[in-house]
Amino acid sequence: MANKAITEKVLCYIVRDDRLLVFRHVDYSWEEVGVQVPAGTVRAGEDPHDAALREAREETGLAAFGIVRKLGVAEYDITPYRAEIQRRHVFQLALHEDTPERWMSREEHDGEGEPTRFECFWIPLQHAHVLQSGQGALLHRLLER
Repeated sequence: MANKAITEKVLCYIVRDDRLLVFRHVDYSWEEVGVQVPAGTVRAGEDPHDAALREAREETGLAAFGIVRKLGVAEYDITPYRAEIQRRHVFQLALHEDTPERWMSREEHDGEGEPTRFECFWIPLQHAHVLQSGQGALLHRLLER
């Protein structure tokens, strides 16, 4: 088997009133992409803290985020989708603005290609086991104070 590339990623657990902010891709089925939290690639030279705030803003369309704490790092092998190991820096974020229960958002990808459309919504933390692709790996750390 060929060596797999390691990609630095961030994952954002945005929590309010024992609920987790998640989204689904509007243009893909649940079976393909499931329910996700804001996440993405750390850009070259970018600090993971800054990447977490940027990804949360880009994917939700909201702005008033703050880092509560870094929960740790988890690795996830995304094979067979790609021969890649994702090294995920997982952060707990606070949101300091009101939101509806559900809203539509879109990520513009720095103006390159078509935007990605999302439906954002809140789920009870106890239902967060539904997160796709190992995104829930460090949810238990939210309970540690």
